[in-house]
Amino acid sequence: MLKNISRLLVLSAFFIALTLAAKAQDSKLGTWGIATVLMPGDSVHRWGGYTELQIRSNGAGFSQFQYYEYKAGLSYDLDKNFIALLGSGTYHTYDYADVSAGPHTNEFRVWEQMTVNQFLTPLKFEHRYRVEQRWVNGDYRNRFRYRLNMFIPLNNTKIVAKTWFLSVFDEVFFNNKAPNFERNRVSAALGYQFDKKWILQAGWINQRNYSAVTSSAKNNLLLMLMYRINRKNSAEREHLPTTSD
Repeated sequence: MLKNISRLLVLSAFFIALTLAAKAQDSKLGTWGIATVLMPGDSVHRWGGYTELQIRSNGAGFSQFQYYEYKAGLSYDLDKNFIALLGSGTYHTYDYADVSAGPHTNEFRVWEQMTVNQFLTPLKFEHRYRVEQRWVNGDYRNRFRYRLNMFIPLNNTKIVAKTWFLSVFDEVFFNNKAPNFERNRVSAALGYQFDKKWILQAGWINQRNYSAVTSSAKNNLLLMLMYRINRKNSAEREHLPTTSD
C-alpha cells in the first residue's frame, strides 16, 4: 500500500513539475483532466463498456475552466485484438472569462468505432478508427478520426500490475466539407498501472485546429485516472491503458 502511495506521489510530482514549468515558460498552456471507468470485454464476456468525464481549462493547474464533456459507450470484443464500440456523449464549451454566461457551444455526438490492437514485445500498438455524427448548436456534421497509439512498458514486458509505461499517440480528424483536414492531436505521457484496477497517467497533449484560412494550436498538461472493473472468472489478459478520447 505504501509503495502504491509513493508511486502516486511520484506521478503527481511529475504533473506538478510540468505545471510549474508551464507557468514559467508559457502562460497559454492549458490543462486536461480525464476520469474513466472501464469494464473491458474478454473471451468469456464479450460485451463491455465505459463512461468518462473530461474537464479542460485554458490555464495551467486547472485555472480558467472552459470545457467539459461526458460520454459513455458499449463495446463488443470480436476477439482480443478487434473491439467494436458504439458511443455517445455531450460536450460543452464556455468562455473562460465569463463562465457564468453559460456555454456558447453545445454538442451532442454519436459514434461508431473499431479498435485494432497489436501486442508486440515490448511495444504495444492501438489503431482506432471512428466515424462520428455530431449536432453542434443544432447543426448536423460528420467527422472521421484515426488514432495511432503506442505503449512502451518500462519495467516489464507487459502492461500489468506495478508497471511503469510510456504512452505516445497521434490522431487526425477529417470531415466531408472543406477544409477536409480539421484537426491533429498528439500526446506523450508517463503512466503507472497500480494493480488490475487503477491506472494513472500524466503528460502533455497538443491540439491544432485548421480552418479554411488559418490554423491554431494549444499545448496542454494531461492528467488521466482510470478505474477498470474486472469481472469474476474473467480470463487473465493484458489490456492497453488507452484514453477513450
